[in-house]
Amino acid sequence: MKKLILGMAIVASAFAFGQKKDANALNAQLQEANKVAMDAYNAKNYAAAAPKFIEVYDLLKANGQDNKIYMYYAGLSHALANNSDQSIKIYTDLVNSGFTGVETTYTAKEKKTGQVVNLDKATWELMKKNSDYSDFKTEQTKSIEPDLYETLASLLLNAKKAPEALAVIEKGLVKFPNSAKLKEAQTTAYLQSGNTDKFVSGLKEQLAKNPNDATNWYNLGVMQAKNPATVNDALEAFKKAIELKPDFSDAYQNLVYTTIGDDAKVVGEINALRKDKPDEASKLIDARRERFGKALPYAEGWYKANPKSIDAVSALKEIYVVTKNIEKVKEMKAKEAELSAAATK
Repeated sequence: MKKLILGMAIVASAFAFGQKKDANALNAQLQEANKVAMDAYNAKNYAAAAPKFIEVYDLLKANGQDNKIYMYYAGLSHALANNSDQSIKIYTDLVNSGFTGVETTYTAKEKKTGQVVNLDKATWELMKKNSDYSDFKTEQTKSIEPDLYETLASLLLNAKKAPEALAVIEKGLVKFPNSAKLKEAQTTAYLQSGNTDKFVSGLKEQLAKNPNDATNWYNLGVMQAKNPATVNDALEAFKKAIELKPDFSDAYQNLVYTTIGDDAKVVGEINALRKDKPDEASKLIDARRERFGKALPYAEGWYKANPKSIDAVSALKEIYVVTKNIEKVKEMKAKEAELSAAATK
């Protein structure tokens, strides 16, 4: 699963309460809480920003303005602070409330100064009758509802809550059926919950839409390699991953081991046959050498992609032993010793 990425630009808000009692004092309190929240957020002190955004929300709500964007900011801040439980609760409440984050701004231009001013809707309507203002405009912000579903799904998956994540994902896909992030999260949730058949189906569905995703080809290969009936499909999937990402070390590694197969089992069979059935043992030896020969270019690719991997060096050394390339065996033994010595320093 891809790492959860969070971030957005939080902008300052203007607060206005008309002629309500103690409006000035309340406005000052709101401005102070908002400033503290924003300063903390911009300083990346997300743990401090979250409760201050909640304070702003509570103050507004107590005065008749249920502006959930501040709860969104609080949930985002909690997520960035790795307070997953608090973030999950806020995002869940926002999703269940149907919150979209869409806001309408109302502006007008002051003829005398040419300055564009922000107004609340009621004032904006009244100002239309005022000859001192012109260019009355409204704008709507973009919906953040898809982000709410996608982020909540990722938070739940990071918290290893696959059943809850699947419920959110399925609800989100009803509204946003083309969301690639939700589809990817759904595939991850299937794997996390142990539903490997649906995981593989999800990978194939994603690859049908985007056949250039090396990671998905690799993941598909990993799953196919677990089933003897689809080992050849796994090899092709790993090859496709490398074709798309030539330095994909893990894909080379899996190509090596999948091509060789269960070598310990084969060696055991050879040793059991050596004394009484030498001809059969020889056939197994030849077949083993052939498999190692097929694995050789993949092992060399693995070593090239990750020359500091002692596993890659050891695998390549073993293949050279089996394929009887003595000079290369010496070279890999020296490299193996060098890497082992470096690891102990």
